[in-house]
Amino acid sequence: MKHHPDDLIMLFNDLFWERWRTILVRGDDEPEYIPAGDETGCHRVVFAHGYFASALHEISHWCIAGERRRQLHDYGYWYCPDGRTREQQAAFESVEVKPQALEWLFSEAAGVTFNISVDNLSGDGACDEAGFRRKVARQARGYLETGSLPPRGRLFLETLLTFYDREVVFGAHLFTPDRERSAI
Repeated sequence: MKHHPDDLIMLFNDLFWERWRTILVRGDDEPEYIPAGDETGCHRVVFAHGYFASALHEISHWCIAGERRRQLHDYGYWYCPDGRTREQQAAFESVEVKPQALEWLFSEAAGVTFNISVDNLSGDGACDEAGFRRKVARQARGYLETGSLPPRGRLFLETLLTFYDREVVFGAHLFTPDRERSAI
């Protein structure tokens, strides 16, 4: 199956436009979240360079962000770009566990490979890449086992499962030990 970001744009916009006045937009450069307040009258989740994985990642952040954060540019977070120190990288990894866990579930639902991102290629790399991978896997498993997915995340996950016809294969085989190691 071909995975095209236009499908994600259609699914996201159909699901979230009316109630949350939010759209998914293909960007040319870095991803960002732009709250309503300009002439568009809608919030925009902008993903990088038309990449499918970037769209899933940015959707994950939006699904986790609370009401107050969704009123702020980039959810009010300061982003430290590639080239981070160990301390900056540790902070990055601590806040990326939940969005990357949700992105992993979205990737599985769409039938695409999930690649964990430490996003620090020109810096010191990951603080503890193996530990980060374990935390992301544990969070993803927890989302499913406890039913604690963020509500918008659950809606989008269910939409992906239906669209990509993966309801049957998603549940039982997602977190076997071999899948857990290979997926991240």
